[in-house]
Amino acid sequence: MSTIQRIYVDQSHVRKHVTGIERVAIDLFAPEALAPHDVRVIRSKSLAGMVVTQQLLLPLRGLIDQTSLFVFPGLPPGPLSVALGKRCLIYVHDTFLLTRPQDLNWKARAYMKPCFAWAVRHGNYFLVNSITTERALRAVCSDTARIAVLRPQVRDVFGLAGMRFNAPWTPEMPLRFLAIGTIEPRKNYSASIGIIRALNNAGVAAELHIVGRVGWGQQPFLTNPPPFLKLHGYVADKELERVMKDCHFLLSTSNAEGLGLPLLEVQHGGLPVIAPKGEVFEEVLGDSALFIDPSDTLGAAQTILNLARDPKRLASAATASRTNVGRWNKLAADDFNRFRQFLVEGITSFPTELAQANLSGPARINTEVSVGSTIS
Repeated sequence: MSTIQRIYVDQSHVRKHVTGIERVAIDLFAPEALAPHDVRVIRSKSLAGMVVTQQLLLPLRGLIDQTSLFVFPGLPPGPLSVALGKRCLIYVHDTFLLTRPQDLNWKARAYMKPCFAWAVRHGNYFLVNSITTERALRAVCSDTARIAVLRPQVRDVFGLAGMRFNAPWTPEMPLRFLAIGTIEPRKNYSASIGIIRALNNAGVAAELHIVGRVGWGQQPFLTNPPPFLKLHGYVADKELERVMKDCHFLLSTSNAEGLGLPLLEVQHGGLPVIAPKGEVFEEVLGDSALFIDPSDTLGAAQTILNLARDPKRLASAATASRTNVGRWNKLAADDFNRFRQFLVEGITSFPTELAQANLSGPARINTEVSVGSTIS
């Protein structure tokens, strides 16, 4: 297929709750973003409808419409869609379906994992959301697979661009942390709770505000939540500012991410980000974040407290957040321009040369803690 006549975008997984994966599927492959191409967005009204669409209806369309491209930007395609070969373009957000089986619920084990395993083994063309994901995918896909980075633009979905960062924290007020994401094992909220508990035990009033619906898995802290834990559930994008405006940091202690979209989204508002040390977090956040080891509860708490107590460092962290989201969006725009050129030229022009990550950014926030220091 040299010329792409029509593009079918599978959004059959997009229904009530819109989180990171759904947002990428909606924004990155929206008809207006891909104009003037003829884009057909495919939705379903139920879980059963999604399965039928992905396993039967989309591959049937592929047999009928031989000049169209099929893009799967959310859940992995079924085997019959993969059989469309070069006309099946798979967007991979992460590889945890294969690499972290302990973080999967029964639905993921029964449906998503087998589909993903088949897709990465037999698929030919992939798009990925980060260079970290590209490297992870290379480790599990076919040697002949072609992969290109297509980082998503990070919109100000929460309406934070005009938000003025809060006054520096003082000991007279609680030190408030925001966490965003479905409550499930992969997000490792127990580590976040451990850090906040360490601060409170040391006499530093601190709160953890979690925005996200309750997913799968046994979470003991939900049965008997500590008094410093504030659960807000799932909130609409525009309502997040209400929670965020009183917070001093966004805190992530996730075990694994392919991108971690909320980490970038909150940077529109200048909220300083605290994230685990690790390849994907450093790629996405550059020099704009405070990196911690979530397993070192006391050390992480001390590092965070050192930053909170320094008004100049806290202000520079807010500036660094906004600078970093601009850096990321420049990289994403370059990726998207290459993708649009591919759509014009056809499948033979698939961009195999991956863009080099521009990891330069504002001066790194000083995170050093003296040896033997304790929370005080």
